[in-house]
Amino acid sequence: MLLTWWPFLCRNGTPAISKWGAHHFPGSRSQTPCRTLRLHEFGLKISDFFKFLRYFGAKPAICFRPYADCSNVNEATVSDNGPHDPNSIGRPNRAGVASGSSAAARAPARLDATEILASVGEALYRWDIESDVLIWSANAGDVLLVRDPAAISTGHAYAHFLEPDNAQARFDAVIRSDRRDEGGGVVYRIQYRIRPDPGSEMRLWIEDTGCWFAGPDGKPSRAHGVVRVINERHERESRLSYLARFDDLTGELNRHHLTEVLGQTLDEAIRFRSSCGFLLVAIDDLARINESYGFDIADQVISAVGKRVRSLMRGKDTLGRYSGNKFGLVLKDCTPDDMAIAAERMLTGVRDELVPTSAGPVAVTVTIGGLTAPRHARNVAEVLARAQETLDTAKGKRRGSFLAYRPNIEREAQRRENVKATDEIVAALNERRVFLAYETVAAATDRRPAFYECLMRVRRSDGSLLGANDVVPVAERLGLVRLLDHRVLELVVDELVGAPALRASVNVSPGSTTDPDWWAGLGSLLRAHSGVAERLIIEITESAAIHDIDETRGFVARVKDLGCRIAIDDFGAGYTSFRNLRKRGVDIVKIDGAFVQNMMRSEDDRAFVHTLIDLGKRLKLATVAEWVQDENAAKMLEAWGCDYLQGALVGLASTERPWLTAREQVI
Repeated sequence: MLLTWWPFLCRNGTPAISKWGAHHFPGSRSQTPCRTLRLHEFGLKISDFFKFLRYFGAKPAICFRPYADCSNVNEATVSDNGPHDPNSIGRPNRAGVASGSSAAARAPARLDATEILASVGEALYRWDIESDVLIWSANAGDVLLVRDPAAISTGHAYAHFLEPDNAQARFDAVIRSDRRDEGGGVVYRIQYRIRPDPGSEMRLWIEDTGCWFAGPDGKPSRAHGVVRVINERHERESRLSYLARFDDLTGELNRHHLTEVLGQTLDEAIRFRSSCGFLLVAIDDLARINESYGFDIADQVISAVGKRVRSLMRGKDTLGRYSGNKFGLVLKDCTPDDMAIAAERMLTGVRDELVPTSAGPVAVTVTIGGLTAPRHARNVAEVLARAQETLDTAKGKRRGSFLAYRPNIEREAQRRENVKATDEIVAALNERRVFLAYETVAAATDRRPAFYECLMRVRRSDGSLLGANDVVPVAERLGLVRLLDHRVLELVVDELVGAPALRASVNVSPGSTTDPDWWAGLGSLLRAHSGVAERLIIEITESAAIHDIDETRGFVARVKDLGCRIAIDDFGAGYTSFRNLRKRGVDIVKIDGAFVQNMMRSEDDRAFVHTLIDLGKRLKLATVAEWVQDENAAKMLEAWGCDYLQGALVGLASTERPWLTAREQVI
């Protein structure tokens, strides 16, 4: 029994079967009678229809075939050798075309494979391997740009069009395949390049996708497939492959593949108990070249330096671009003396000749740091870290020089201390072991507290305390000071919220002044607690204030917009003028205690402090004298017009809250 299915639905969504009819199944030798039913007449759906067939023991075969006159009706035709309606019309003939007026309408649409393949630029082939006959679709000459299709009528003839540098061809994919045909054929997909016209330089990249089939002896006997031209795709893929391995600007290896070569060279040196070297070559003052000439000229300089370094290196060595202004050079079979000679050759070669650019010649120098391995490093990470460290040291001493790595016991010990300090700081933050100490700032006239400077303290895991001077330098070096600043700010605001009459100041490290997270934290805390901003004083050091005048001006403006006041700490240690402070909107100047504590013994310090206080009064800036030790100094400062005193005389920093018993006096 045979079932033929036409995928149309009637308007109410119910599949249907037409009236009794006859149908010839494509490929059969005789006309097979069939019965055709309309499912909707029986209230059946597709699933019910198959249950209906199984009920009568039918084992249908399904063929999807659209009839043009089905009028959106799913027609299922069931054929068997049983009786049928002799008056049925539209009986299909042997070719599957029904007779009668609707025969043409019900005829299935046939696809022209050649036309479709030609439109998408593909051609079919069939290769009989035993006879070497290669049959192509009619459009093969147009696709492959071969003038005479007879020229590619055999596999051997087609092979003459292949370029000799192809990694693989169809012959390799089929005849030399190491796979076995298990009955369904073996699929292959390869890419190769052909020259359609021997007299032309034009090349075509071909993607060849096919399947070969084995003969009785298990060897390939025939193959068929499709070819198409992929010049644009191959160029794009080749470009991506190139960029994955090489630097686009210089054409040298990129950092990833450079470190791969370094790792392989280091492994060989360890295995054969030899030595290798690694040089990190940095172009000096590239930022200045960018600023003076523009980025395009800087790119030309980088490219030219790379070419110059390559021309000076040995053939067995490897060069790569390590980062923006740095090249890495892997030296095989290299002793420390060999490395020094190579580095000096690079320094001289770059320095002695100007680099030509489109903007004119540019003078360029390089600084080099290097080391030999495995003597001074046993893995790639150590090689890179120590080369970078040596390069930084060389830059600090003298640009345009070479420095070889030398072990330093103190430096290694400092690194271990840094790791330990990092762990301690992070643990202190996580375990809430960061807290405040409070130092009184009193009015010079009556010695009453005006505000309190809040200083950070860290309780170590063993219970001992660390002051800000012990923690902040390490935290700044390790990049953790912003986390500490944020935590201290939270603690200070909590104190201000808990004591409505309290006025306090807090120090901010230079790194936090430009940190978006710190600003976001300050703004959210002040918005959440009204009345706190006007009682909070933000202190920055003079060295931070003069580091970037524009950034400092912006910082002061943002702080004052939030309602806080600004104080410059340790004033006098730098070179900031009072006029600049006034222009920036600073409210308070804290005179560096190094001048105050010795002013009773040093006439120079005394004159300096007196001058600062006098200028502060003239510019209407409040002044605070730090490190006031005795009453004589306090009286002298008061007589000169100093506004506030801070130091041992009025009270050192304490973790106790002094305002709980003192009467506050505001500025």
